[in-house]
Amino acid sequence: MGIQGFWYRRAGRKILTVGVGGLLLMLIGCATPPASKDYSAFRQAKPASVLVLPPLNESPDVLATPSVWAQLSQPLAESGFYVFPASLVDETFKNNGIQTAADAQQIPTAKLRETFGADTALYVSVKRYGSVYRVISADAVVSLEARLVDLRTGQELWRDAASASSAELSGANQQGLIGALVKAIADQIANQLTERSHVVAGMAGQRLLAAGRSNGLLYGPRSPSYGR
Repeated sequence: MGIQGFWYRRAGRKILTVGVGGLLLMLIGCATPPASKDYSAFRQAKPASVLVLPPLNESPDVLATPSVWAQLSQPLAESGFYVFPASLVDETFKNNGIQTAADAQQIPTAKLRETFGADTALYVSVKRYGSVYRVISADAVVSLEARLVDLRTGQELWRDAASASSAELSGANQQGLIGALVKAIADQIANQLTERSHVVAGMAGQRLLAAGRSNGLLYGPRSPSYGR
């Protein structure tokens, strides 16, 4: 073997080693769990009540805001917080000329505290709401983002995001492309006729706001698990 062939082989092994090492680093990076949230401000604030503001709708479906808003109180209450009724909050806003979620979410925290007396406010954005049609599937998908803000200080205490899909509601597997296409059409019709997005919105809200999960909300003082 000539010197040129020797260096070609050596360079090829080096490239292969670097490539495999890079792939392993990528796999390790993908397997790394998300960093834990800093709950020091949350624990110091010790919030007991939550004012859920009307969700900001970034989807094309006009039903997104009322559908999501109506289903956020339950998981918060089950997590141990007092939650101001959405109907009362909505009426108060309208009586004061606040007609949209965007306007409500622009109100200064001090004013919200003065009006409602709440410890915190939950700011929610609906990123996706409604049917998503693909070649072999049609699902109702809801994606939410939320942040909890201390109305006494204006400090953000927590934020997170969650999604849910109607695909989680079906355990049936369709065999073959034709079967998948038929199912997609049937699901598209079902999503429109049965307001499946509303059900999925409840799933997403529960996933987002149920306390006790990794990086989720801490339990409120009305929960037996408070302080854990």
